[in-house]
Amino acid sequence: MSKLYVNPNVKIGKINKEIYGNFSEHLGRCIYEGVYVGENSDIPNKNGMRTDVVEALKEMKLPVLRWPGGCFADEYHWEDGIGPKESRKKLINTHWGGVLEDNSFGTHEFMELCEQIGCETYVNGNVGSGTVREMSEWVEYMTFEGVSPQADRRKANGHEGAYTVNYFGVGNENWGCGGNMTPEFYANLYRQYQTYIRQYNPDKKIFKIACGANAADYNWTDKVMEIAHPFMDGISLHYYTVPHTWEKKGSATKFSEEDWYNTLKKTCFMDELLDHNIAIMDHYDPKGRIGLIVDEWGTWYDVEEGTNPGFLYQQNTIRDALVAGINLNIFNKHCKRVRMANIAQLVNVLQSVILTEGPKMVKTPTYYVFKMYADHQDAELVSSSLEIGETGMGEDKVKKVYESCSVKDGRLTVTLANLSLDEDEDIEIVLTESAVKSVAGEIVTGAMDAHNTFDAPETVKTAAFEGCKITHEGLNIKLPAKSVVKVSAIIE
Repeated sequence: MSKLYVNPNVKIGKINKEIYGNFSEHLGRCIYEGVYVGENSDIPNKNGMRTDVVEALKEMKLPVLRWPGGCFADEYHWEDGIGPKESRKKLINTHWGGVLEDNSFGTHEFMELCEQIGCETYVNGNVGSGTVREMSEWVEYMTFEGVSPQADRRKANGHEGAYTVNYFGVGNENWGCGGNMTPEFYANLYRQYQTYIRQYNPDKKIFKIACGANAADYNWTDKVMEIAHPFMDGISLHYYTVPHTWEKKGSATKFSEEDWYNTLKKTCFMDELLDHNIAIMDHYDPKGRIGLIVDEWGTWYDVEEGTNPGFLYQQNTIRDALVAGINLNIFNKHCKRVRMANIAQLVNVLQSVILTEGPKMVKTPTYYVFKMYADHQDAELVSSSLEIGETGMGEDKVKKVYESCSVKDGRLTVTLANLSLDEDEDIEIVLTESAVKSVAGEIVTGAMDAHNTFDAPETVKTAAFEGCKITHEGLNIKLPAKSVVKVSAIIE
């Protein structure tokens, strides 16, 4: 029997709700058909936003949404997406699928979407093909309350009051699609551009995020931190779980046991990535002021057969539920530095939480994990230590179970992801200086390739978990194979 030692009285740090954020890009059917169908659509909507999708995201407690990209951000010119829709510029989305972008979803529409969801806003600015003036005027347009040319434009376009921009990213992937820059060149550009992201409302400070590394490019993190750390509030990190190679990633639904463990091993690398990047940040920012923002993460497979390769549409199985559970537990346990994370992407793209097809909508296994983990949002991470063995095949050995524990309002939340395909795990939770008064649980599990379709939308969903019992030391958990579980206990 494995043991998980938990001390609810030793607080490690706050788990920011923004760790449970999402990412929406003008890519495939994420924006158009995904969240936005237009005011004249037969699909139920409010001001063009799909009612079913908005309600699902509210139910999931989505805390923050990143937009408009991604690679699209560094070719996006915000003035193309304001004013009367019939006069907005139409152009080709050169990054994603070569399709027409009519700019009917722009700044006002994004703010409307976030208002309907009730989430914070994370806007990504254009460094790769934009100008300092363009970025500065966009911030003025969105956030200035007084009399100015851009504030007057916003008012003329139908929004009298200033919007709230909670987070602003200064460029995206500037080491690649955002300009193929060196870290030194980008860091100096960042210093320049961020100067003109004015804090027009001191009560609503914009959190400025520098473009960080691609996966294990620690040199990028080091150089950007060295040159620009006094001027940033956060620095990003991008890492995708790609089972095989970028050229041949593998299917989202047709995979072997070897593929299962290979995928999960790639996912577990996030733990090492965070440790190394945090060590660099600690060198330049020993007081921990700057947040690590993992604003693109998740699985990336080959697209579904018969779909546009540039749309990155893929299905979502129990394997993805495990990927989500593992990563969220890792982020929770690094919450002293990881202040926000944004899974890629919201709807119909990569590891999305929702899929749509015309008027139909399904919630993916990943959706149910996010909803189940919502109790961690703004809770206090507490001390925990798990004694556990490994699982896997061949060289793809991984820790069998990933966990995190938090406390909020007298409730202990323990989330567990069992990576084994065929072995259940008995776990004894030993609580220090605490006793359990009551306990309840939820689980997401199924066949390894189980997924929801438009014909069978509830093949995978959250169910009550009966495998938790109160003991004199704490709790006993019978954790099924290939499952993600949440245990919620009232403690005293």
